[in-house]
Amino acid sequence: MASELTKRVAVAAVGIPLAVVAIYIGGIVFGLLVAAIAGAATWELCRMAEKRGVRPFTWPAVAIASSFALVATAMQTPLDASPRFWLITITSVLALSAAAIWRRGVEGGPLAAVAVSVSAALLTGGTLSYAIFLRAMGWPQVVDLSAPVHEVSPWVGPAMVGFPLVLTWLSDTFAYFGGRAWGRRKLIPSVSPGKTVAGAVSGVVGTILVGALYAWGVLDNALHIPVSLVEGAVGGAIVSVVAQTGDLAESLLKREAGVKDSGALLPGHGGVFDRFDSLFFAFPIAYWYLSYVLRIG
Repeated sequence: MASELTKRVAVAAVGIPLAVVAIYIGGIVFGLLVAAIAGAATWELCRMAEKRGVRPFTWPAVAIASSFALVATAMQTPLDASPRFWLITITSVLALSAAAIWRRGVEGGPLAAVAVSVSAALLTGGTLSYAIFLRAMGWPQVVDLSAPVHEVSPWVGPAMVGFPLVLTWLSDTFAYFGGRAWGRRKLIPSVSPGKTVAGAVSGVVGTILVGALYAWGVLDNALHIPVSLVEGAVGGAIVSVVAQTGDLAESLLKREAGVKDSGALLPGHGGVFDRFDSLFFAFPIAYWYLSYVLRIG
């Protein structure tokens, strides 16, 4: 147990500062990090599918997932990136369907191979691209220019990414401790035996409070991004619900594949897919919510 905890702490001690630096720098540095994470998660998801006899086009799927992140880095907004995303998706479906004729054949499960390859890339690269869109959601889009400030903080973009990132992490923390303290009734035992109703409720309630504080203290007061305390609280509730849904969705996929972890790339933490499952859901939803609150687009 101590050794496992040591591994978890060591990975976190290296990974968290690197992530913070990449988010702060933004641009191609952050884009390449997201592309690498999306590619690794796609590879793990395809390997999980292989446990059920599916033969996905793993490396093409990895390339497709990473390309979403790179396009997002270049285009900066979903509106600008959407035509390229659509082009990548349609081209991938056509190319992999054609490749299945010779590489899979009738007996090689071509339908599942193509479906898993494309959906894996969309679930990882398509969703994580919204972290890049959040990072680009900076001045002059979101800052209240009437506020008495002389310059816009370089932390505006990182703070937008931090909203779903911090709230997702704390939602998981609240759910864990709430479940341990009061958990009796299981939430969905057939999908995730360890999760309880009390844990899920604790996650939502705790994240509502943190969302309100994040909006009031970080976004509004410190950075002059006009997100009210109530809007932060609502955002916290939304992020917690979708983050927990993402965690359950990943548990469902792992149970079908018959694996405990999606991989072993992160010692003490399992795989990349394990660590980012909630964020696949949280990043897009947080972007759409903040866009609505800030009246962007």
